Amino acid sequence: MLTLESVQKWYGPNKVLNDVNEHIEKGEVVVVCGPSGSGKSTLIRTINRLEEIQGGRILVDGQDSRHAQTDINQYRSNIGFVFQQFNLFANLNVLQNVSLAQRRVKGLARQEADNISTALLEKVGLAHKLNAYPHQLSGGQQQRVAIARALAMKPPVMLFDEPTSALDPEMVGEVLNVMKQLGSEGMTMVCVTHEMGFAREVADRVIFMDKGEILERATPAEFFTMPQHPRAQKFVADIRH
Repeated sequence: MLTLESVQKWYGPNKVLNDVNEHIEKGEVVVVCGPSGSGKSTLIRTINRLEEIQGGRILVDGQDSRHAQTDINQYRSNIGFVFQQFNLFANLNVLQNVSLAQRRVKGLARQEADNISTALLEKVGLAHKLNAYPHQLSGGQQQRVAIARALAMKPPVMLFDEPTSALDPEMVGEVLNVMKQLGSEGMTMVCVTHEMGFAREVADRVIFMDKGEILERATPAEFFTMPQHPRAQKFVADIRH
């Protein structure tokens, strides 16, 4: 589903992704973790070209992100992205937020888009909030709307960039529960997150990054009980502490 080949990313003189190679299979749930500044959020943002790379190649479902004939809007519409900050349209209600891209990008009729949106909002537990506006929702509710909006495009892969880090602690669980449900249904997911309980419970694999490189790949059981790389060992020890 997702292939990264020798991916390089620079910010001026600073190399933030250094020769990253990875394959993620269809239906796999992968958690990317590491210390602050390790490059994990940059990595996930290069997949849908929110950040451009300076070298290497990224393929999503066989489509090369940088190919001259790749339509960037069509390419991005096949990748669900859930941000740290919810990025809802403040002037649209919940139903309109979820329906808009289906109508504008996919060309669906309003009623069809609204029907799909209503079903997805029910899926994330917000069918009773169709007419509410973002400022009337809690952070956890806004993030669940954002997940429904991403799912509405029926993407083959979902990317999550620290989706719970802006939430109050009591709201984290309601978002993680939606993500767990998606994983159990076979959605391909790449999640940058500090929620190590989620990684233990839901991930098929954990990828550990530091200084722009992938230092370790392991199952959650392996990673949390016997990490191999010294930097990963320190990371896990700090979590335990």
